[in-house]
Amino acid sequence: MLLRTALTTAATLGTGKAASARAAAREREIEARFPPEGNILDVGGIPVHGVVRGTGPDLVLIHGASGNVRDFTFALMGALAPRFRVLAFDRPGLGYTGRTNPSYDAPFSTRAETPLEQAQLLKDAAAQLDAPAPLVLGHSFGGTIALAWALLGGPRALVLTGAAAMVWPGGLGPAYALLGSALGGGLVAPGLTATISEDYVRRAVDRTFRPNPVPDGYEDHLGAMLTLRRRSLRANARQLQTLKPQIRQMQRGYGDLTLPIEWLHGTADETVPARIHAHPFARLVPQTNLTMLDGIGHMPHHSAPDAVLAAIDRAASRAG
Repeated sequence: MLLRTALTTAATLGTGKAASARAAAREREIEARFPPEGNILDVGGIPVHGVVRGTGPDLVLIHGASGNVRDFTFALMGALAPRFRVLAFDRPGLGYTGRTNPSYDAPFSTRAETPLEQAQLLKDAAAQLDAPAPLVLGHSFGGTIALAWALLGGPRALVLTGAAAMVWPGGLGPAYALLGSALGGGLVAPGLTATISEDYVRRAVDRTFRPNPVPDGYEDHLGAMLTLRRRSLRANARQLQTLKPQIRQMQRGYGDLTLPIEWLHGTADETVPARIHAHPFARLVPQTNLTMLDGIGHMPHHSAPDAVLAAIDRAASRAG
């Protein structure tokens, strides 16, 4: 569907000034509707958007692909704030965080931040907020970044929900392949930014939650349209398209991890299947406590929040 829309849009609008002007206007509208919820930190010259709430042990939350910190400010941060000092960051190129290298923003490119680059940036941001050794929770692609952070050193414990950790068979589909390519990023992304409908975005959110319902008010709060900005479309697609070889490299270091790991995964998650990621990782890293959630899809922090809160408490206890 997205591939067909992209090609139709490019044919209709073209790839020049008209598409860019409409895209820029759409981006201004989106950012006016969904402004930053926290503060923009200067981390070595890179803007990093972070939201901090609560008091207690430090806990960093890292969102997944196509996301931003609003995924956590909807409900999870409020539930955790009475017991933890919770820090949530936008990942590079998404939300209101910049790129770790200016060349990654080039319209005609395929380059993007590695998980280790992303983890280093967020680690530095947390240290700037006096959280040098936090608990770290990562969801989906955010789980990959949490694992990269653990490989760098620093987290007291990890909580992984629906995390991508192992090499998977096949690709990610033609839409990501197109947008992750140099021509797709340069020529197709502006047309998509200008024309993709909110209904399309809502249907995408619904698919992410399946088979569970989307919580009331979540779609209006999330600001998923932020991912439709040209910079974010390119960042998201390029990071995903370059992820598999990076995970292959990361897997070589998993056996050296010694920190406590709590992993939650839905049995109905077909976005990041447990049979490919959770179970092989738990066999490889024995200190992983894997909890399978019956009937839960890819969003356990919304669909099974009590189980996630319990896992966070277990991780904190295991970390001392």
